[in-house]
Amino acid sequence: MARRNTNRRVGIADVAEKAGVSHATVSRVMNGNAAVDPGIAARVRAAAVELKYQPNPVGRSLALGKTDTIGIVVPDLANPTFQAILRGLSIAAAQDGYRVLIADSSEVTSEEAILAGEARRRCDGVVLCAPRMADAELEELAPTLHPLVLINRTTIATNTPSLSVDYGQGIQELAQHLVSLGHRRLVFLSGPEHSASNRQRLVGLDQFRAEHPEIELELLHGGSNFDSGHESTEAIIASGATGILAFNDLVAMGLLSGLHERGIRVPEDISVTGFDDIPFAKYTTPPLTTAAVPINELGSLAWRRMREQIQQAGEASIQAQDEFSPRVEIRKSTAAPALRPAS
Repeated sequence: MARRNTNRRVGIADVAEKAGVSHATVSRVMNGNAAVDPGIAARVRAAAVELKYQPNPVGRSLALGKTDTIGIVVPDLANPTFQAILRGLSIAAAQDGYRVLIADSSEVTSEEAILAGEARRRCDGVVLCAPRMADAELEELAPTLHPLVLINRTTIATNTPSLSVDYGQGIQELAQHLVSLGHRRLVFLSGPEHSASNRQRLVGLDQFRAEHPEIELELLHGGSNFDSGHESTEAIIASGATGILAFNDLVAMGLLSGLHERGIRVPEDISVTGFDDIPFAKYTTPPLTTAAVPINELGSLAWRRMREQIQQAGEASIQAQDEFSPRVEIRKSTAAPALRPAS
């Protein structure tokens, strides 16, 4: 009698032979198909236990047409805002037995569509977080990625849930805060050119200008990270502005560091605001005035919107558009401008 090689992985054929059933029957039992006769199913499970059979997860995913994994594409995983969104998404998904595959486009717009497509082929759905791609490209790509959830973008061409923040309103409220303190010369350190949230900030500031023609507001290119804020220090000092609106908290932190190196006091000489309220914002020196965004909630809600689509299994659904309003957190990086002697 031939002896089975004990070093060989036990497969579905072994279980089928042991239980006296077909390969297909074993597959149906292992995948939880309730149509199999209970007695036969019990015999198959007993054989699997005796043989210490472990289903191949890849094969099981192919058989079920699902991977229990979703993908998320972010523009910069080094940014704590995207880390917090990912954390909220991962925790919520894990509670339903799903894992999260992460792709970072490193702010390279041309990589986003490629990464999103690869993620969709490997996952049951995709979350696009703050994609930088052009509107036309997003409209063309979105139908190929379903189930899809968008964060900080919307699309009109498909039935795609979107989660967004009213960045325009948030930046206006920060500007209004500086004006209420007495600042009359402001600078906005803008974010990445392809950032939709940066465009929303610019629209909000256009409205602010129209409502406050007496306020001088200058735009300077900033970026989205600590280094870009630090590198803008000389331009900020040269602008003569007393109130600074940074694209986000990281840019604001870089600027705080640069100003400190040059002996410029915050807020005595110049006031600085950020955006997002990342966990470090309250621990800067001085603590940073910013607009708080519910970043953890964005991640958990993204999972709920994804789960709804997966459970509907392709059925028509109503497009959900959730918008959050930032909340201004006033801390010690802003104050009334110092009185300066007339030149």
